[in-house]
Amino acid sequence: MASEYHISSLVVQCQPNAEPAVLKAIAALDGAEVHAQTPEHKLVVTLESRDGQVIQSLVDAIRALSGVLSTMLVYQQVEPIAEEEWL
Repeated sequence: MASEYHISSLVVQCQPNAEPAVLKAIAALDGAEVHAQTPEHKLVVTLESRDGQVIQSLVDAIRALSGVLSTMLVYQQVEPIAEEEWL
């Protein structure tokens, strides 16, 4: 059975005083990971899922976090995978 694997990355800019809480909230999201932070309070985040709607839900959840000023999608890829490759 064929399926898809979605990988996206985004830059999240947050208010300086909210950065620790935003980092913690993103870390708690299944399929989300923060890979880098800048002194300007920008975070590089990747999102991974087998469902494109989950990716959109994760972006929406991050955008709705208190202290998040902006989210910008910078990369998105969808790869077809066979079910046995996922296991």
